[in-house]
Amino acid sequence: MESFHEHMDEYKKQLAKGSIQEAYRGLMDYLMGLRTYFKDQYPDYSVPGSIYYGYMDMTYFPIFPKALKDRNLKIAIVFLHEAFRFEVWLSGKNKQVMTEYWKLIKESGWDKYQIVSPGKGVDSIVEYILVDDPDFSDLDALTKQIETGTLKFIKDVESFLSIHEN
Repeated sequence: MESFHEHMDEYKKQLAKGSIQEAYRGLMDYLMGLRTYFKDQYPDYSVPGSIYYGYMDMTYFPIFPKALKDRNLKIAIVFLHEAFRFEVWLSGKNKQVMTEYWKLIKESGWDKYQIVSPGKGVDSIVEYILVDDPDFSDLDALTKQIETGTLKFIKDVESFLSIHEN
């Protein structure tokens, strides 16, 4: 097992090459632009100005479609660094809300998307892979892939909730 010092030596070497900083900066710029795209294209959705940058594990921003926000739910567009993919998640305001909706979805037998078991460090109720191993050479096409998958996910979740809630 490598020590913290050994990891830092490797980190320093990788930073000296310069590619990590450029890639990370480009990825963060892309995500900020993607957030702005959703905010501009979908004014009915609340898209806060904040992006969670994470610890090079995940980076995401939330979207609050009205029908979900009224239920204390949100959508997160997530980039998972190590898995190197974009996902869309259904999440909640807090663990209590997440547990309530997890139970509703689980007990209904809805299996359209991956249901995530509640637990420590779990930030989602349902997840869907939008783009696995994204191609960053055509950012417009990538944005369209993410947009199309996200809108379908939102529509499916809203439809499910309209049928299964009291």
